[in-house]
Amino acid sequence: MTMAIATTMRPLVSLALPEKGVTRLATQFFLAIVGTLLLTVSAKTKVVLGPVDISMQTLAVFLIATAFGLRLGVATLLLYMAEGAMGFPVFQGTPEKGLGIAYMLGSTGGYLAGFVVMAAIVGWAADRGWDRSPVKLLAAMLTAEILMMAMGFAWLAQLIGPEKSWQFGVMPFVAGDLIKVALAACLVPAVWSILPKQH
Repeated sequence: MTMAIATTMRPLVSLALPEKGVTRLATQFFLAIVGTLLLTVSAKTKVVLGPVDISMQTLAVFLIATAFGLRLGVATLLLYMAEGAMGFPVFQGTPEKGLGIAYMLGSTGGYLAGFVVMAAIVGWAADRGWDRSPVKLLAAMLTAEILMMAMGFAWLAQLIGPEKSWQFGVMPFVAGDLIKVALAACLVPAVWSILPKQH
């Protein structure tokens, strides 16, 4: 019974991973690389929503964390941050607004750190089977979103003051991020629902 429960609580990525050995590690590394590529593409992809351009990166973080689970999800985000720190143009404003550590310590620094926290929270939820339930997954993603925005707001407030930080760093993105939260919270459980039941 315990083993059956542990099997059903694995995130989506477990369906593609070998059970153990070098092949499993190689597959995890490959998936992490693919995840960083997805994060890069999503950072550069914008959707016009009213007067604000909304990137798809938050959605990508949600999907990666939910599909990969806590360990691989956080590892993927940390690898992405390492790529950015080394000067690769993986972030939304790179290379136009700088590269490397200098960019990461700029106005988006709090949001970037918040992405790692988001991956940890959502990945933790996925490891416990919350990715099967839109309601539970929505709760985890909303919590992660609020913490990420709080971190971004607090960091930006140190640079431009709390009033401007709220005006330019939070309010324009609330509607778009709520749409992405709802989309991700429905998408992953829908994938599980069409997969064959694991016995």
